[in-house]
Amino acid sequence: MLNYRIRSATPDDLDGARAVMLDTVYRDFGTGYVPRWHGDIIDPAGAYLAPARHTLLVALDEAGGQVVATGALDARGPAHPPNPRHLAERYPSGTTAQLRRVYVRPEHRRRGLARRLVRELLAFAAADGGYRAVYLHTDPAVPGAEAFWRSLAEVVHDERQDPGGGQGIVHFEVPMR
Repeated sequence: MLNYRIRSATPDDLDGARAVMLDTVYRDFGTGYVPRWHGDIIDPAGAYLAPARHTLLVALDEAGGQVVATGALDARGPAHPPNPRHLAERYPSGTTAQLRRVYVRPEHRRRGLARRLVRELLAFAAADGGYRAVYLHTDPAVPGAEAFWRSLAEVVHDERQDPGGGQGIVHFEVPMR
């Protein structure tokens, strides 16, 4: 049985975290790296380590010390466009904690890592004291993603129900604890 340790990322973890993130956008999303969507993946230190109200967590396989999962949080709400205007208004930057990059390598899935990462990210948001809501969006085409988030959060907008289907993204709010 594998044991995992979850902690805040350090500069030494960034190459491993970046590899998990890039592998996910190529393999699971099928989009590959898209600069306007994935700039934080290339510069995780600037996106998550430097800003005081942001964080990047990593899960390490204790046997090998490898980064096998990531989870991030920042203070940026959903931008309009490409997201619907009402979401940008409901979840403004500064008071919204946005969950990002909750990714687990396939061979380490189904072991509770994503739930543990989300629990730690929610604790970070609560400790900050300035966040009023926790928001995220997911691509329902990624196997397991929609079901996972539905088990933890409430759907606030499903673009598949929009005329023309929007981007096909599902938007969620996670209850603050």
